[in-house]
Amino acid sequence: MKKGQLFIVSAPSGAGKSSLISALLSRFNGDDSLRLSISHTTRAPRPGEVDHVAYHFVGEEEFKALIARGAFYEYANVFGHYYGTSREIVEQWVSEGRDVLFDIDWQGARQIRRISPEARSIFIIPPSLEELRRRLNSRGQDSEEVIKGRMEKALREISHYSEYDHVIINDDFDTALNELRSIILAARDETALKAPEVESLFPGSSSPRD
Repeated sequence: MKKGQLFIVSAPSGAGKSSLISALLSRFNGDDSLRLSISHTTRAPRPGEVDHVAYHFVGEEEFKALIARGAFYEYANVFGHYYGTSREIVEQWVSEGRDVLFDIDWQGARQIRRISPEARSIFIIPPSLEELRRRLNSRGQDSEEVIKGRMEKALREISHYSEYDHVIINDDFDTALNELRSIILAARDETALKAPEVESLFPGSSSPRD
């Protein structure tokens, strides 16, 4: 069985990343070949968020204990709260041949690339800063001070776009979704096309021996 692939998706807040990922997973619904890694976090749940669905919500002491045990594939402190990805779950899915999607920021992306340089990385940006501000304001959940802080952070995050393999401008949602899906499918096709050639050179190589 071939091992699964890793796909990193990052974006500044308000770029539409969560909606795109949700729609992408719906496109793959039924084959279970693409799974979203659900992060642990120390922040409080937002309205509508369900534990073990949106995130694994834990206290800071528990999170730090998990760090000490080396339980995270990657982790970062964002806006004063910790976020981290379970190493055990990711490794299990990959070994089962499932592709894993990471919804993380550039800090986590760097950690994953250090561990797994073959991971594909995708950065999503809004069409303009004006549109980003409009999207953040339309949520109606944050104060002007918070929005200002998120705008400043967005500029810092966007400055890391060149570290990624692909950049998607989310101006038209359907177009951006098709681009994201095409990246996943193209990566799978590359692996599938290489398999017969490798097998012909090294018979039996399709079955991992470690």
